[in-house]
Amino acid sequence: MAEFTNERRVISVIVMNESSVLARVTALFAGRGYNIESLTVAPIPSSNMSHITIATNGSAKVMEQITKQLHKLIPVYKVIEHEEMVEKEMVLVKFPIAENLSDISALCATYNGGIVNVGTEMVIAQVADEPKRIKHFIEAAQRYNPCEIVRGGVVAIER
Repeated sequence: MAEFTNERRVISVIVMNESSVLARVTALFAGRGYNIESLTVAPIPSSNMSHITIATNGSAKVMEQITKQLHKLIPVYKVIEHEEMVEKEMVLVKFPIAENLSDISALCATYNGGIVNVGTEMVIAQVADEPKRIKHFIEAAQRYNPCEIVRGGVVAIER
């Protein structure tokens, strides 16, 4: 029965760093009606490869099918469905300057973050933590009337 339950999954795909690769990977998900919750792409230092991290929801059977299809794409070098991983996400939040700066700073510090920019009318905070904790931070930050919130996407690496 567990193979049919939808669970949050994180997949890393190592690909050749060339044009249209991301479009082909995302088209694979879209063509099968699978939603991508988070997508992060970055080049791998000292190589001609990129690391794509995809957070999605699906059953074990669906993830197995996606993984097999990803392996068939020509520019894909390796596909890893993470089981034991370190996972982080970043968020930037803009607050009005009228809010209590020390309270915002303390809140950010609780979630591995801090104030990164202060202007004449706003304060920008950055937090990098596990996705569940980012969700909690955003909920807690609501009391300081955020003007804007931008989430950066999940990155993951196996232990």
